[in-house]
Order: sequence, then C-alpha cells, then structure tokens
Amino acid sequence: MAFHETKTQPEAPLVEAPLPSPTNNPEIDNIPAEALEAGDDTDNDDGYSSGDAGSTTTSLSSSIKAHVWENGRRYNKFREGQYALPNDENEQNREDMKHAMTLMLCDGLLHFAPIGDNPQNIIDLGTGTGIWALDMADKYPSALVEGVDLSPIQPLWVAPNAKFIIDDVEDSWTYPPNYFDLVHLRVLVAHMKDIPKLFEQCYTHIKPGGWIEIQDHENIPYCDDGSMPENYQPKEMLLMGKEAFAAFGKDTTAILTADEKLLAAGFTNITHRTFKLPVGPWPKDKRQKLLGLYWRTAIMDGLQGIAMGTFGRSKKWTPQEIELYLVGVRKALLDPSIHTYWPYHIITAQKPLN
Repeated sequence: MAFHETKTQPEAPLVEAPLPSPTNNPEIDNIPAEALEAGDDTDNDDGYSSGDAGSTTTSLSSSIKAHVWENGRRYNKFREGQYALPNDENEQNREDMKHAMTLMLCDGLLHFAPIGDNPQNIIDLGTGTGIWALDMADKYPSALVEGVDLSPIQPLWVAPNAKFIIDDVEDSWTYPPNYFDLVHLRVLVAHMKDIPKLFEQCYTHIKPGGWIEIQDHENIPYCDDGSMPENYQPKEMLLMGKEAFAAFGKDTTAILTADEKLLAAGFTNITHRTFKLPVGPWPKDKRQKLLGLYWRTAIMDGLQGIAMGTFGRSKKWTPQEIELYLVGVRKALLDPSIHTYWPYHIITAQKPLN
C-alpha cells in the first residue's frame, strides 16, 4: 500500500516531508503519506518517456449538447465558464489516463469507503467521461450508479445499472433524502463555489450509515530533498492559477479544509489519507517511477487547456503569450534533477445511523 499509519524513514537522508497536516482535530483520523526516495541515476528516465442508453434528468436540448470553442480548445456550453478545463477528446483521454493512474496509486481500489457488497444507490459528482461510474456499475451490479457532469461527454450505451445526468451539482438536488449509499467526488472541490452547501446537500441525501468520499490533489508541488528551485515555474503557474480561481470564489487547495467542512455538515468517522504523487520517473521504487511518469504526462498534456481556460480568461493572455510561458513550465517538469510531488488526498466520512 502507498500509505500507512506512521511515516517510514527513508534509507537515504531526505529532508522530512514538509506537508502540512490537514487538521489537528482529534475527530479526524489522519493517515500520512509515505516518503519517496529518489533513484541513484537522475540523469535519465531509465527507459521511461512521456510520451441501454444512459439517461438524463436534464433534457439534452441543443443548448445542453452544445460546446463553446476558445483558443482552439472545446469547453462546456452549459453553465459556460463554471469549469475551467476543456472537454474535448484530448482532455477526455487525459482524464481516462488519470483514472488508470489513480487506480495504480490506490492499489486497484475504486474507493476506500466501506460500503459493503450490496449497495443500492451510488452517485459520482463531476463524472467527466464516466469511467469511474462505469467501473463501479460493473463492480456492484446491485447498485444504480449515476454520474453527473456539466458536459455531455459520457458514452451513450452503458450497463443497465449506469445512468448519466447533465446538471450542475451546486444546484438544489431533486433526489429523496436518505437515498445514497455513496456520494463520490474526485478532483471536484477546487471547482466548487459553495462547498459547505454542497456537503450539506450530500448529507441530506446520503442514507444513515452511508458514506461520502472525496479525492483530490492539492494543486501545489512539494519537494523533500531540496531539489526544487525557488523560482520553479510550475509552482509559479499553480500559484497564479490559485489567484485566478480565487477571483471566481474558488480555492485550488480546498481539499485541505474539506474534512472540517464535513464535520460541520454533520459527518462522522472521518479518515484523511494522504499520498505523494511524484512528478516524473525520479523515485527509486519502480511502481512510484511509473506513477510519476503517468502524472507528469497528465500534467504536461493538460497544461495548454488549463492555461487557456484560466489565464486566457482571468489575465486575458493571448494564445501566443500562453504558449511562450508554457515553454519554461515544460522544461522544468522534464528536468530529472528536480524531485517534486503533489499531495493526493482521499477523505471518507459517514452519515451517522441516528
């Protein structure tokens, strides 16, 4: 497993992980990330290189199905501008690759919430291509698995127990109270404007004894061995992105306070697991090396779409200015002597039985 109850001490001398503790609340069980150890050879990549129909509650009218194009990338038309990333084929492929990477990071587990073998109703908020929801429908034939997203990019033909909905999860829900065994959110909270309201809605519609699971990265690079320079351009870009998101009432590091907001909404039995997701194949461990390759590729493939949707809108940068800026970001990401990682957080919380 990539996490455990106590931190391991690396064989090579490393600066101890500077990860902030998400919370010191005794009601929250924090499971820290293991340390990563760099490989001996930092001059190369050791051979690794980058390189039935689902139905909807919202009628798929032409306005819902429509897309908008900006700077050569396609974005959702429904609630235009609410989600900063593209929804075109390149982004869909990147999202599916991230799904495979996340399964590897989590030792093949689709979820950590202990929902038993016979769940009845599961919902995936911000489902994207629907790949997690479809995997869950296969794993739990007893359950109706629903996926909700702003973009109609999910498969038209799916398993009979899978269903996709085009809607805004921050709107009022029409589900009955005490309905879901599991509400799942992956890489979503940074895009939400009113997280307390969303968690309150989740609480209302989760069954007593049911679960919510939130997975998200922290959107900031860390380094344990001092190899990240002060002027590391990928970090600079992420900090500018945080500033741009804040202008729209959003927080790219919202995952760090999610557990406290879950407590405030009424959830209990909160467990907060933290993983270290390396950027590039620099770790010594072969599995971590492959994870690093996955993650660096996902970042590299997403740079243009993220920058166009964020800086093109907030800073009014031209496509040429964005591409020129990204040259330095890509160069830094490919530098094998820089050993960075992103914290990846998984939080599970339960609605009390009473």
